[in-house]
Order: sequence, then structure tokens, then C-alpha cells
Amino acid sequence: MSAGATAIAVEDFAELLATTACDSESVQLVDVREPHEVELAAIPGFTHLPLSQYEQWSGRIGQYLDPDRPTLVLCHHGIRSAQMCQWLRLQGFANVKNIIGGIDAYSARVDANVPRY
Repeated sequence: MSAGATAIAVEDFAELLATTACDSESVQLVDVREPHEVELAAIPGFTHLPLSQYEQWSGRIGQYLDPDRPTLVLCHHGIRSAQMCQWLRLQGFANVKNIIGGIDAYSARVDANVPRY
């Protein structure tokens, strides 16, 4: 996946987090990792929609997310979040970005206080 309109580097994501431009009213944050992964390491402010529980939430995606708002998606390394981004685009979400490298890259390059696993 290229870095253009479909992805965001963890450094740029951290910059967004540090500004008021990344508040809950302007940007939606989605974490698609498993519950046990979120217990190990998490970044506050994310809606948790595990891909393994797709059947439980996919039919009601509009209750969780607004297709008109910018949406950033996170997983461990960026693979599952890329899958979620593709699915969201198919559901009519126009502004979706994958957080490249996931929470592992965020921990390694931005915030060492976020545990790596």
C-alpha cells in the first residue's frame, strides 16, 4: 500500500494526536486487533472493532462509524487494518487511512511507553 491518500505514517499520526485536529469530533480512530492485544498495548481514543468479530458488528457499521468523517485504522503491523480500510471503502467511506506499521511501529518510533508484543 502506498503512502498517499490511503495511508498515514505513525509519525504523522502522532502529530495528529498531539493537535486538536484529531479530536473525537473530527477524526474516527478504529482498532481492529483482538481484545487480548488491546489489553497488552493500546492508544486511547480508538473504537475497538476486532476483525475476528466481523460478523457481530459489520451489519451495524453505521452505528459505530460515520462514513463522512475521516477514519484512521490501526492493528498490530498494518495488515488487518489495510483489510479493514478496503472494506470500509466498499461500504462508502471516502476518507480512510491505514496507520502504516500499526501499533508496533508506533511504539518503536513514536512512544516507547506503549508496550511492544
